[in-house]
Amino acid sequence: MRAAALPSRLLSRIVYHDSKRTLHVHFRSGTLYVYHDVPLEAYEALKTAASPGRHYNRHVRGRYRCTFDPARKRFRPDAAA
Repeated sequence: MRAAALPSRLLSRIVYHDSKRTLHVHFRSGTLYVYHDVPLEAYEALKTAASPGRHYNRHVRGRYRCTFDPARKRFRPDAAA
């Protein structure tokens, strides 16, 4: 497992699980997304990006299968639907 705090107004930290190839993206709002089948290079690029938020929007969001963290899903406003 690898983790990094990010100097970003959008993202607070990222965690990469090597064995599962998952990237956990923690937002400053408290939201957590889990991206699946992510190569290590994508984590490294996000970690070292000059603008992590911009890099996330351009190179991660929409490119990998994504789910909400099941432990946090119940707290989402639409969870009861």
